[in-house]
Amino acid sequence: MASRAAGAKSSKAHKGKSRSSRAGLQFPVGRIHRLLRKGNYAERVGAGAPVYMAAVLEYLAAEVLELAGNAARDNNKTRITPRHIQLAVRNDEELSKLLSGVTISEGGVLPHIPAELLPKKSGGSGPMPNGHKAGGPGGGSQDY
Repeated sequence: MASRAAGAKSSKAHKGKSRSSRAGLQFPVGRIHRLLRKGNYAERVGAGAPVYMAAVLEYLAAEVLELAGNAARDNNKTRITPRHIQLAVRNDEELSKLLSGVTISEGGVLPHIPAELLPKKSGGSGPMPNGHKAGGPGGGSQDY
């Protein structure tokens, strides 16, 4: 009987709700608040500051993950790698500016071929003056 009474009493007790869930966030508001207090950034930290900071960090993480997921899908991969994060960040103008001083380990570099090294585009697909079609076998600059 005593265990039943204790069980009924505990069900009435109010369950605590985290500040992250109150704000509708996934990032930990309490942990960010603790880090702001211990980081010697300011003497005092307001109650709204860690909530705002968690929201901004969550938005940035979601943005990077969405772009990296698109890069992974473009490469027919199901797992996001550091290379996909690098491609996502460096191909986005604003994220690239924000993370300009950041080196992503194992990210590689963006592919870039200077325009003067690319093959010249022919004027049209009609017959060339020597009777050969452009781009066809025996055509182009390889005739001797």
